[in-house]
Amino acid sequence: MQRHHKTIVLSDVHLGSKWSKTKEANRFLRDNTCETLILCGDIIDGWAILRGKKAKWKRRHTNFIKLLLDISHDTRIVYVRGNHDDFLDRIIPLRFGGVEIVRDWVYESHGKRYFVLHGDVFDRVTSRMSWLARLGDVGYSALLWFNRWYNYRRLKRGLPAYSLAGEVKRKVKASVSYISDFEKHIAEIARHKGCDGVICGHIHHPEIRMIEGVEYLNAGDWIESLSALTEDFDGHWAIRRAIEEDRK
Repeated sequence: MQRHHKTIVLSDVHLGSKWSKTKEANRFLRDNTCETLILCGDIIDGWAILRGKKAKWKRRHTNFIKLLLDISHDTRIVYVRGNHDDFLDRIIPLRFGGVEIVRDWVYESHGKRYFVLHGDVFDRVTSRMSWLARLGDVGYSALLWFNRWYNYRRLKRGLPAYSLAGEVKRKVKASVSYISDFEKHIAEIARHKGCDGVICGHIHHPEIRMIEGVEYLNAGDWIESLSALTEDFDGHWAIRRAIEEDRK
């Protein structure tokens, strides 16, 4: 059954990476329509494409782009660049058809203003030491490979899947100050922009909560959490997960 929303936010699809769960993302967008679709960065993984020893761009990745172009006739699409798709810096701001490509954006809904950005601007390693960030990205790919093997063993034993890669990633980032009080800083910048909330991605951790009076909304990712944010026509936000959608 198709659901219609006021707004959908997707982040960190990482097209071009072999870890991208693009098939699930395609299904989600076919099952969920909206008036406004916000793509909150790292939709295309330029780092993975440039690194690629093996061809990682799959037909399903092309199908995702085709789907976006198809729905752009009836849906406003705002694409906010991330760090893995920073090659877009050369062309933004750009508008073609129903798609807008921007560095950041202010979304207004039901009397509220939301500052929309990917989130890497607060990532000190990515912004100041890009070589170290890319080295960390290689390590993360290795963790994802190990995680797939680890979960295969867990499932054979009747245990649920566990995001070991995500847990290690969060702990390592914290230990090397990879993200310094990410949520607090990102909420603070939204406050300085005169906004009531902030919409972001980047850390692959979906969440909705209030931070010192600012509504913090993180869409998660399509590598591990397979999640999106949706807004209904009364202005209420929710986290939707592909696995939960498939069970309904």
